[in-house]
Amino acid sequence: MATYAIGDIQGCYHAFQALLQRLEFNLEADTLWLVGDLINRGSGSLEVLSWCYQHQNHINIVLGNHDLHAIAVAHGIRSPHRSDTLQPILDASNAKALMDWLRHQPLMVANADYVMVHAGLLPQWTLSEALAYAKEVEAALQSEDYVDFLSNMYGNTPNAWRDDLTGYDRLRAITNAMTRMRVCAQDGALDFDFKGELADVPKGFLPWFDMPNRKSKEQAIIFGHWSALGLHQRENVYALDTGCLWGEKLTAMCLETQKITQVASDERDKALKV
Repeated sequence: MATYAIGDIQGCYHAFQALLQRLEFNLEADTLWLVGDLINRGSGSLEVLSWCYQHQNHINIVLGNHDLHAIAVAHGIRSPHRSDTLQPILDASNAKALMDWLRHQPLMVANADYVMVHAGLLPQWTLSEALAYAKEVEAALQSEDYVDFLSNMYGNTPNAWRDDLTGYDRLRAITNAMTRMRVCAQDGALDFDFKGELADVPKGFLPWFDMPNRKSKEQAIIFGHWSALGLHQRENVYALDTGCLWGEKLTAMCLETQKITQVASDERDKALKV
């Protein structure tokens, strides 16, 4: 029995299947942890989502920003971007079942040894606080009024956390931190525009995991989202988005051994330019 955490797939179905083969993944015994952004931008978004839906009893996933975007597009809240590859999902005969299943997935997963979140945890959050905040968003996303949440989900404000935030400002701040964050300022402000490498972090900001006095330092955190960061392993920090979508690699880490397994990107996963 083994548990494998896999970085952002983003519709790269052929690379995903190659990685499962390389791992000799056993559906009868093994489990996958998927760090979010299952879909969008790669050519196989429908295939990836369908595989996950079919094998949902063998996987744990957290929602990423692209997954949330797909849900919003499916409900007419947002128009598709030119680079989106969501139309095959929207046209699928079981589109509603796929989107309903995706909408009911968590923002965080935790066991005794690891925490998984798509982008990261704000430095001022303890693990127990973060899990509680994630459940607030999950409850909104799974409620009868979920369309109202989707309609108010977008935006960069507030760009810093306060315990007294309420309503959609509070839910948006939690969602942005867990699905879009990369760097923080000392005053808690987030820069959502920065997507570059560590050496290019803007002055006055630090990667969220390097912030002094981060309250989740004792937890081993698995995350993705930051493809320019690449594979980044150090004590209690495991970044697994290695840019498969951009022609790099798709990465898995065995949770029991921390062994890394990678496969190259597959040309068949590149979406046709529109």
